[in-house]
Amino acid sequence: MRRLPVLLAALIALPALAHHGWSSYDANKALKITAPLTQVQYRNPHAEVAVDYQDKRWNAVLAPISRMASRGLPDGALVVGKTVTIEGYPRLDGTAELRAERITVDGKTIELR
Repeated sequence: MRRLPVLLAALIALPALAHHGWSSYDANKALKITAPLTQVQYRNPHAEVAVDYQDKRWNAVLAPISRMASRGLPDGALVVGKTVTIEGYPRLDGTAELRAERITVDGKTIELR
């Protein structure tokens, strides 16, 4: 009976541990992309956007929406078709995905981390 609470706590914590694993991104290889947004998902746990860059659709993982809103990037600021600049780190496995460190929208740069 004592094992059940421990097991439940571990199961609840696992997604949080897996979610915050940034080790799959190459922190030594910064990438800067300027392109129109092709997709916007403003949701928890992190907002995500997509852009077309060098014949690929790149997905960028942004910050939690509460952090973005508090730093001046509220819901509605990112819309499909708007040109943005995303700076971040690509995945080590070659997948077209960035861990975004900052995004520039309408001339304003928002630090995401």
